[in-house]
Amino acid sequence: MEILWGLMALLMIGMVVWPIVARRRAGIQQVHAGHPDAADPANYGFVRQELLDVRMPGPDQDLLDVLDVVQRTQDYRAAQQLLAGTEADGEVRWQRVQAFAGAASLELAQRPGGVSDSPGGQWLRVWRTEAPKDAGGAAVHAEFLVQQAWRTATPGTDEFRIIMEEARSACADAALLAPGDPIPYIIELSVARGLGYPREEFEQLWLRILDRAPAHMGAHLAALHYWCEKWHGSREQAYAFAEAAAARAPQGSLLAAMPLFAVFEHLPEVIVVQGFYESEVVTKAMHGALYAVHSARPDDPMLAHVRHLLIFFLVRAERWAEAMNQLVHVDGHVGALPWTLASEPASDYAIYRALAVAGYEANGGSPATLLH
Repeated sequence: MEILWGLMALLMIGMVVWPIVARRRAGIQQVHAGHPDAADPANYGFVRQELLDVRMPGPDQDLLDVLDVVQRTQDYRAAQQLLAGTEADGEVRWQRVQAFAGAASLELAQRPGGVSDSPGGQWLRVWRTEAPKDAGGAAVHAEFLVQQAWRTATPGTDEFRIIMEEARSACADAALLAPGDPIPYIIELSVARGLGYPREEFEQLWLRILDRAPAHMGAHLAALHYWCEKWHGSREQAYAFAEAAAARAPQGSLLAAMPLFAVFEHLPEVIVVQGFYESEVVTKAMHGALYAVHSARPDDPMLAHVRHLLIFFLVRAERWAEAMNQLVHVDGHVGALPWTLASEPASDYAIYRALAVAGYEANGGSPATLLH
């Protein structure tokens, strides 16, 4: 272990004690890329930090191509066609709705508009105006309003509530346009959290989702936030929700990983307990997530989300080889928890990746021994 900690120390600037690092800022700094002792991700075929894609957890080339067309031409029709051809109750549609809404919201933040120019995201407004009965455009608009509320206003303020109430109405409009589509109700889960729906109202909303897509991983992750201690539930309620989802997960479903997300949502800001990441609760949740990953379809669109969170926990637990086995599957994309909580997601991811490489090599690993 002395050799391992010596290698890891070369990745740090300042005095850092591993067991007490803060949850969202690892407190670890890398040496510069040209340093002779730096772990070289290129040896494993890993992507350089500056080239990491922070937009998505994994590849979706069709989405990237359409986003490029929409943002370059400000013509919504490519987005409309892509959503129309995407399975209505699947995870991919939900991720694409989020991506289009996020793109429009980010455009508006970067270019709010003024006397001489139009605001960013104008293509979404045109979409809703020219195709008011299009279910895809209605869903993207509802999600856009939700993201605007969280991005531009403070929860509990009048401004936040006004935007969220508008989003709630937009969700209802989208649901009317596509009665069997779970997406408008999944979007409303964030509204429910922001506005503080009473338990009975939230549970009625959740039942509508279960009727339409009972194994939807994205929906379960959105609902988990409501039950968390920092919102409208408690640690016990969040754990119970996650464990119930894992227990009823069909074979091959990533719902078995839900307890790990519940653990992550309730990590203390500072870990003061030695061996916390080897504790029974954390270990059990990690094993559930590893089982889910091994059992899932290789093309499951939520697989990358679980792998990214596993990297965080496996590195913290010093399970270097297992962390490396997850890294080879997701490297190149970092648009997932926990990295998206940081101000510089690519940097945080690269730190954990470097630690995994250092730990792996200190225990005899090399590019030749890493399974792909």
